[in-house]
Amino acid sequence: MLARYRPLAYLAGATTARTADEMSAPALLLLGLAVAGSARTASLLYAGLTITAVAGGPLLGAMLDRAARPGWLLAGALGGYAAGLAVITVSIGHVPVALLIAAAAAAGMMAPALTGGWTSRLADVVPPASLSRGHALDAATYNLASLAGPALAGIIASAASARWAMAAAIALLALAAPAAASLPARTRAGTRAPVSLRRDLRAGAAAITGAPALRRITLASAIAYLGIGLFVVACPLLGSRYLGGAAHGALLLPVLAATSLLATAATARWPPRLRPDTVFVITTAIACCGLAALASATAAAWIIALVAVTGLADGPQLAAVFAVRQREAPPGLRGQIFTTAASLKISAGALGAALAGVLAQHSVTLVLAAAAAAQAAALLAYLTAASGRPPAAASSRAAGPGQAGPGQARTAQAGDAGTSDEPPRETGLPGLPTAASTGVRYASRSVTRPGTRSPGSAATAS
Repeated sequence: MLARYRPLAYLAGATTARTADEMSAPALLLLGLAVAGSARTASLLYAGLTITAVAGGPLLGAMLDRAARPGWLLAGALGGYAAGLAVITVSIGHVPVALLIAAAAAAGMMAPALTGGWTSRLADVVPPASLSRGHALDAATYNLASLAGPALAGIIASAASARWAMAAAIALLALAAPAAASLPARTRAGTRAPVSLRRDLRAGAAAITGAPALRRITLASAIAYLGIGLFVVACPLLGSRYLGGAAHGALLLPVLAATSLLATAATARWPPRLRPDTVFVITTAIACCGLAALASATAAAWIIALVAVTGLADGPQLAAVFAVRQREAPPGLRGQIFTTAASLKISAGALGAALAGVLAQHSVTLVLAAAAAAQAAALLAYLTAASGRPPAAASSRAAGPGQAGPGQARTAQAGDAGTSDEPPRETGLPGLPTAASTGVRYASRSVTRPGTRSPGSAATAS
């Protein structure tokens, strides 16, 4: 475990905020069904809450990168998300549905703060030597939230009402705000000279699209999450067909979350010696095989076992994604890169759920086959994406205003890599970066190229 106070406060705040996030979606669906009496209204509110994340992520990330006190901005985003949920809770049944959808869409723009916004600040509170373990623990907060959030929403809605379930989610967001506000401020040396927000947004987009490793992991993780959206819808359908009821099928989600939590806890305690790129490939392949086998399973024991196998892959896969982003993101653009990627995943999950609604009219087998195909497509996209270095001009743009170029950023982020104690090794897997292609400097092997900054000055700048 991480022994310092700030990392523990970070993990507590992240868990609380993400539990509120996991509560808000089912509570909102239950509220729409209970008060409006319409599945259409409920689904429209849910869509409004999730679809706008793709627009809010880049903007929120750019603002986090510019802010002298990013924790205050993060706390404000949590407050904005809570305010949007509160407006819906008190107004539903009294105002037109269009206004409620608008309020949900406005709140949804803040949703990346609960995911990528928190994760982008992990390097500010975790020592470089513990960063690999920190990513695993951060991934575990998602698993805890996905276990506790829906369960709390269902229990509170059954015992009291859907409005009280929404009120509990809002209260959790308020509890998480102080932990966000207490995140460290930027040092004077780490503060960038003011530039236009539009230029920052262009720099963030160039960093993701121009850096091969970032482009690859962003694309692959979004496609993989499309499969998770399909899987979530398939669970109650599996329950109806093989487990004695849709409610029993919904319990497959806690099974997935529990095994995912066990896997992330194990990788936090015993960090893998493999590079995170290799871990992502292996876990995505396991998830693909698990979902493909699940599509043909009919016995309850096999269904539960295969969901557990998929969960064992899900946790380390997420931690590997975080590690690759942390290693590759220029320090001055880290917030924007994490929130943009989170917003793309949220929207991909919503798209997967919508696609599952269409495929479910035919069979649950088709839904699960599509979920497995999404994991296979993610793996294929990762392995076949171009792995060459971007052109010099693109590299300069991707570094962001006032930042070092990619070669310098890699040297500056020796501690940020935090994913291995060994120098990069040839992986033997096509499409994966090697020691020659990444240029990442690890803690046990310090190499400073001619013309790059010294480690001390670069660390101060980040």
